[in-house]
Amino acid sequence: MRSGFSFSPPTSGSSLKKLAAAILGCALWVTFVLPAPVWAQNKSTNDKKKPVAAQKAVKKAVSKKQVAANPKAKTNVKRLNAVQRPAVPMRASHGQLAGLHASSDPLDLRSSVALVIDQDTREVLFRKNDNAVLPIASLTKLMTGLVISEAQLPMSEMITITQADVDTEKGSSSRLAVGTVLSRGDLLHLSLMSSENRAAHALGRSFPGGLEQFVKRMNMRAQALGMSDTRYVEPTGLSSRNQSSANDLAVLVGAAYKEPVLRELSTSHGREIEVGRRTLQYNNTNRLVKSANWDIGLQKTGYISEAGQCLVMQAQVSGRKLIMVFLDSAGKLSRIADAERVRRWVEKSANASGTRHSALAEHQPG
Repeated sequence: MRSGFSFSPPTSGSSLKKLAAAILGCALWVTFVLPAPVWAQNKSTNDKKKPVAAQKAVKKAVSKKQVAANPKAKTNVKRLNAVQRPAVPMRASHGQLAGLHASSDPLDLRSSVALVIDQDTREVLFRKNDNAVLPIASLTKLMTGLVISEAQLPMSEMITITQADVDTEKGSSSRLAVGTVLSRGDLLHLSLMSSENRAAHALGRSFPGGLEQFVKRMNMRAQALGMSDTRYVEPTGLSSRNQSSANDLAVLVGAAYKEPVLRELSTSHGREIEVGRRTLQYNNTNRLVKSANWDIGLQKTGYISEAGQCLVMQAQVSGRKLIMVFLDSAGKLSRIADAERVRRWVEKSANASGTRHSALAEHQPG
């Protein structure tokens, strides 16, 4: 493109005016001709950036004002951001993968496996997939407690939590720091009442002969009780290879109930533990132990993703000692709700004959 003018070095003083005129002409051309499209492009880009920058500035200013006016605003913002994040898909339990949740039952339980029996007569009142072999999570700790109790080891012996007790299976946390020293009795209490994993592991690790001997003893005890569907690989239940069936677990509950210390510790409402200069408050993982509607003699809860929500209990309902087993329940509170459904059903049927309960049990899948 030609500019319409030419430029050459001045040869004389009289040419300075011509030079100045040429420079002025060039400046005017650059100003009004060349940058027109460039200006238009830059203006368009800046116009797009300004609203975004302005919105961010306003949002930041508003956020600061909200936090200053209300300290909880920061927490609310975090919660909002958490809600907006994409949800992480839940890992399916073994029961879900096996299709057990497709089984229906008259009580509409959320547990894919359930069993209710009379502890004295062994009469089956309710069953649902009771032969299914599934991971049992922290229900494992009931066998851990049984082996410890039957070994008659000194409960006052002090045991130190070590790095070996830290969960490398699931990466779960614990308030029992490495180096914490507690008595065997306290470790057993926390294992049964609060499902403390490091406490349970320390019980097995400190057993005469070590952890390997302890797990061997767990499996031997299961075989002696006739628990043919049961296998243990460690004392906490964090491993999904710890597996059993509802029928086997009912047997375990019956055996554990014979040990007074297991009854007392598993149904304890809470316990304060002195750890160094701190006092830690531990509570029962089963809220039903505090309910006036329940008379629970022994209980244990459990959860890992492969097992779902689990619960076993010995409880007296309408004058009958019952053993209840709920495995692979879907939902955090669903195992509790299932237990409540069973209790109400038993109470409602209290005046009916045992045949009534047996007939209901006979129609359950399993």
